[in-house]
This record gives sequence, structure tokens and C-alpha cells, in this order.
Amino acid sequence: MERMNRGIVTALSGISIAQGLKVLTHKRLTGNWDWRPLLQTGGMPSSHSAGVSSLAAYVAANKGTTSIETALAVVFGAIVMYDAQGIRRHTGEIAKLVNDLDDNIEIISGDYPDISYVRQDKELKELLGHQPAEVAGGALLGALLGFASARIEDRKEARA
Repeated sequence: MERMNRGIVTALSGISIAQGLKVLTHKRLTGNWDWRPLLQTGGMPSSHSAGVSSLAAYVAANKGTTSIETALAVVFGAIVMYDAQGIRRHTGEIAKLVNDLDDNIEIISGDYPDISYVRQDKELKELLGHQPAEVAGGALLGALLGFASARIEDRKEARA
């Protein structure tokens, strides 16, 4: 029976651990336990960054820093992390502005009965991307996990 690809396991573990840590960082920031961050985007640490950096570190530790596999993992990871803290974060900021605008129009429409206004059923999701520190935190977590996973694998192979 074949075992699962350790690179995939490492990356998925990085994502899972980062998502779990979001519950703890939420508790630390708010003082309240909330399990919703397990299934949400955004927050500290970035699970996107943890996943791609753990994979890149794992591949680099196994194939060497000059391999094509490492190059692919690093470039893929850089694009994902740039997107997480760039485009996705800005989209979340725009969503916040739209939600605030909706609140303001609702208040104004109450003062002017001639204005016909229907409030949105659901606000836009605001927490979509990451602040640079959240991306860096996920990248550090992932790199540590990726190198640790490679070392554990090396020890198992040395014993065999």
C-alpha cells in the first residue's frame, strides 16, 4: 500500500495548524472563544502562507534549493502570499466601505421619506485577505513546519 505524498500532508498540516491558531489569536484579541475562525479567511496567521511556505520549505529540504521543484514551489508560494496580502485584502477593505455606505444610506433615508431604500439582506464579507504581518506569521510557521517535516522523514528513512 502506498503512503500519501508527504509534501501534500505537510502543506495541508500547515493550513490546518494555522486555521487552528486563528481561534487562539481571536481569543487573545477579543477575550472570547469563537470557533468560526476555523472556517474563515483572513486573520493571524495566514493559512495560505503557512500552506505554501511549508510545501516550499519541505521541497527545498528534500530536493535542494537549485531544483526546479523548489523553484516552482517558491514562485507559486510568492504569488499566493502576494495575492493574500494585496488584492484579497484590498477587496475586503472595499467591502467594508460598501457596508458602511449601506449603513449611512439607511440613516439618511430615514430623514428623507422620498428616498426609497431597501437594505441589503446580507453584508459583504470584509475579512478576505491578510495584513503583511499575518502573511509573515504564516510564512514563518509554514517554513518551520516544512523543514521539520523533511527532517522527520530523513530520520525515518535513516532507521529503515
